[in-house]
Amino acid sequence: MKEISSQYNPKETEDKIYKLWEESGAFSPSKSEEPAFSIVIPPPNVTGSLHMGHALNNTIQDILIRRARMQGFPTLWVPGTDHAGIATQNVVEKKLAKEGKTRQELGRDKFIFEIEKWVDEYGHIIIDQLKSLGCSCDWSHQRFTMDEGYKEAVNTAFKHYYDKGWIYQGERVINWCTRCQTALSDIEVEHLDQTAKLYYFKYDKNFPITIATTRPETKLGDTAVAVNPKDKRYQEYIGNTFKVNFVGVEREIKVIADPAVDPEFGTGAVGVTPAHSLVDYEMAERHGLDIIKVIDIYGKMAKEAGTFEGLKTTEAAEKIIEKLKNDGLLEKEEEITNSLSVCYRCNRPIEPQPSKQWFLKMAELAKPAIEAVEKGEIKFYPERWTKVYLDWMKNLKDWCISRQIWWGHQIPVWYKQKQISNNQLPISNELSNNKNSINLEIRNSDLEIYVGEEKPNGENWIQSPDVLDTWFSSALWPFATLGWPARNASHNDAGGPKETEDLKKYYPTSVISTARDILYLWVARMIFSGYEFMDKKPFEKVYIHPTIFNKEGKRMSKSLGTGVDPLELIDKYGADATRFGLTYINTGIQDLKFDEEAILTGKKFANKLWNINRFVCQQIEISKSKFLISNEIPKAKNSNDQKILEKLDLIIKSTNSNLDQFRFGQAAHDLYDFVWHDLADFYIEESKKEPNSEVLLYVLANTLKILHPIMPFVTEEIWQVLRSQNLVEEEMLIKAKWPSVENAE
Repeated sequence: MKEISSQYNPKETEDKIYKLWEESGAFSPSKSEEPAFSIVIPPPNVTGSLHMGHALNNTIQDILIRRARMQGFPTLWVPGTDHAGIATQNVVEKKLAKEGKTRQELGRDKFIFEIEKWVDEYGHIIIDQLKSLGCSCDWSHQRFTMDEGYKEAVNTAFKHYYDKGWIYQGERVINWCTRCQTALSDIEVEHLDQTAKLYYFKYDKNFPITIATTRPETKLGDTAVAVNPKDKRYQEYIGNTFKVNFVGVEREIKVIADPAVDPEFGTGAVGVTPAHSLVDYEMAERHGLDIIKVIDIYGKMAKEAGTFEGLKTTEAAEKIIEKLKNDGLLEKEEEITNSLSVCYRCNRPIEPQPSKQWFLKMAELAKPAIEAVEKGEIKFYPERWTKVYLDWMKNLKDWCISRQIWWGHQIPVWYKQKQISNNQLPISNELSNNKNSINLEIRNSDLEIYVGEEKPNGENWIQSPDVLDTWFSSALWPFATLGWPARNASHNDAGGPKETEDLKKYYPTSVISTARDILYLWVARMIFSGYEFMDKKPFEKVYIHPTIFNKEGKRMSKSLGTGVDPLELIDKYGADATRFGLTYINTGIQDLKFDEEAILTGKKFANKLWNINRFVCQQIEISKSKFLISNEIPKAKNSNDQKILEKLDLIIKSTNSNLDQFRFGQAAHDLYDFVWHDLADFYIEESKKEPNSEVLLYVLANTLKILHPIMPFVTEEIWQVLRSQNLVEEEMLIKAKWPSVENAE
């Protein structure tokens, strides 16, 4: 027998083993007639690199896929990447800025070309990193949300909704990023705690009520003051309208009563700014208030702001406070902690804006998605996320799906101006020159509109420059990756949607594993999309994995220096150690504090397993045993043999139970205890007195099988050592049969 090293070296193993798996076709689904087990990967951004959340989530998915594969199910793990509209556009714009260029100078077509060139050069990085983690995806199924087939799916979905009357254009106050120059949905806005000043003042000396605000510049757009209807302090003023001169700007302010007002905040009276607050906009709709826009799309004061026009909002705020002081209207100011709304991509403060956008009605779409979860057709793990999901779904607002950026799925809406007067620009020139397309229909009221995937016949048609929200396309991921809309396929047996072979076999998928921060952004939207387009749920189970924080409990961030790079851990300790460590700490707590000691534990554990293999192989060589591992339990020669076989039976049972219930950390802990204590400390030590090679080999082989999903590289390498000595039947562990409890009884 060839001498086996006393130390396991992952750097000598991992690339070799991964190549073996890939070249053998081990990641492709088997031809078994058993029901399929499938997962679609949460597509990482094409701009991304592997972070700890990716490492944890993809380890979880790989554990599930590898076990199902060994259990004999045809398994498909669909990989892919998301085009990540705003994020990718920002990356390329920054690159161009270093070269002294802007996207506006390049124009849309050339800018898109630059993005596509960047994606070709760098978009594969995170896929390569997933491979280094050991992910056994079927790479032949790899998809990208901007590939041609996926574009067809997105356009089909848009037209479907539009034809049903569920997509409409409307002018509403939306979240606007002044940096990215685009609309954002509520769940694309992040909220950061900050220290701010709360100012108490009156609009002018004749106004009877003192209000409080942290943003005095927005008060130039106030059309009302709201108080709680139960607040006795202001009863005499409710319903009255006052003409005020607020720092030189004339306004009519009506006093209204609304239950949304917190009587404990400030003075209990708040200025209502319908154009620049989503809450105030809803209040304005309830009370029929005027909407006055005083901040423009660039974050500067607009014409309606009077003498403050053109100032940045921060400059206007300073000047307003200064004037209020000089006029004796500022009563006091105090420091408070409040929440600042920022863009989830660039962290620039959000400026709510009235804007004409495309919206998707949610009332009917939500119904089957709510019912499915209430009836248990789709189950959440941990179960507490069920209520979180249902609470959000039952309070859904219409979804703003249009974005004013260039990278993404261009909305399949075509415009044609019916008449062009001598003093009016052609629509094509206006659309090509403006920086965004908000209020397009207001500026061009005499338009003919066509919705379709292809440009209509005739001249002067131009496509809307807006693109769809990135999450509109990713909501189709579970079925669009499997061939939907399947134009050339036949209807299914029930007369439902047309299906490709992949759709018939692998949809609905088995489980989705994802982070809690995209429960609304992605999971909920996949559920209602699945029922709308496939008449079926998109998956059976939803596992919400923990969020990983650093050792001090801070959110991991490379830019803030609080992040941990999983690739560095893989390089230092090996992929198996990294996977085991992350699994070991995943014990059901939703906020995990990462400690590198867990990865070191994984490294030591891999080496322990390696040395158990050395001992077993040495004993087999000494005994000259010709025993070939099989599905038949070897005969116990003594009580120690019997005990370890019973322990093996128990660990197979517990591993099955733990993985079925997504108790990954418990599975890792149980396996660690079995290998280290039951197998190594107890049985192997006792075997030195009276070795039973057949039991040793049988227990080792089955231990490798149940450990393989968590630690695939070291277990496969040991299997190959055993295979080289004709001690195991299956050519590769990745395709070996998962042990059944009955074999150990």
